[in-house]
Amino acid sequence: MFVAHEIAMQLIIAIRPVVERVAPRDKDLAGQMRRAATSAAANTAEGGRRSGGDRLHAFRIASAEAAEAVTHARIAAAWGHVAAADLAEVLALADRLQAVLWRLRQSRR
Repeated sequence: MFVAHEIAMQLIIAIRPVVERVAPRDKDLAGQMRRAATSAAANTAEGGRRSGGDRLHAFRIASAEAAEAVTHARIAAAWGHVAAADLAEVLALADRLQAVLWRLRQSRR
């Protein structure tokens, strides 16, 4: 089991209710959040199967996409679509994923 990918999948599970609450109010924002979280997981998995510079590139993309997903969730809270307190698990998982991705990028240099 690739721990980073499992964390990325947990992030999707945590952000799904946020996406579902935002969608009726802001379809575009919900779509961006869904695509970013999906891309974070996909690139994390891809990086786990790549080597060298390709591996680092995939992990960098995964990190950026996770950051984007969190930003969209925070924007949704700023617009009042969800309560900021509803983002606690999303933020915690995103922080954990970022830490693991950072370590993976550093260990492969």
